[in-house]
Order: sequence, then structure tokens, then C-alpha cells
Amino acid sequence: MKSYRKELFLHLPKRRGFVNITPQVEECLRESGIQEGLLLCNAMHITASVFINDDEHGLHQDYEKWLERLAPHAPVDQYRHNDTGEDNADAHMKRQVMGREVVVAVTDGKLDFGTWEQIFYGEFDGNRRKRVLVKIIGM
Repeated sequence: MKSYRKELFLHLPKRRGFVNITPQVEECLRESGIQEGLLLCNAMHITASVFINDDEHGLHQDYEKWLERLAPHAPVDQYRHNDTGEDNADAHMKRQVMGREVVVAVTDGKLDFGTWEQIFYGEFDGNRRKRVLVKIIGM
């Protein structure tokens, strides 16, 4: 059994956004040399997410609107968390809905995706550098 670990670094210049990180994750898989196993990819920050879905711009716009309706950023005084001087309570809630991590099977040295599946990083409180962990185990 082999193990591989790498951190990816992202810095989105705005508060929210989605980035397709599939190419970087696939590069990690190539570097690992693992042909059969499991790949874990998770956001290492409590206001960011990693999820799997379609790389379609309209869907990402729909996510943005839907998440903002579920947990609107403003007014920031609607959240007790923001009493600490923060203004990112909504980002914590958006992350909770979108999830922390994904696990993907590795088969024949490739990510074993369904049709249209891609891995995304979701940022909900950006404008600073954040990390995504890629951990792969297998043979």
C-alpha cells in the first residue's frame, strides 16, 4: 500500500467563487503513481468547500443564488457568530451545505468519475490564501 499527500493553494480575489481543481488533482494522481485506490480531497478551511458536480457556468450561477438565499451575507448583524467582529457567518453555513470533502475511486490510474463529474473548490470568504488537501492511498 502506498500513500501520497499534497496541499494545493488557492487565493480567490473575491469573496465567493468556484474553481475547477480537477486538473491539479489529476496531476497529484499522476505524481503518486497509484493505480488502484482512493483519493480524498478536502478543503482545509472552515469557510471553503470541495464538491463534485458538472463544470457548467449556469449551474455555478444557480449555486451562487441558491446559497445566498439560504444564508445571505447581509445584514451581517443577523448572525451571532459575527458578534465576535467577524463578518463571515454566512460562509460557514454555505460550507456546511456544500461539504468539506470528496472521495473518488482510482481505477487504472485515473479518477473513476461518472459522466460530467469534476472536482471543485468553493470559496465563501475569499481574498486570502487557503489550502486543499489531496490524500491518495492505494497500490
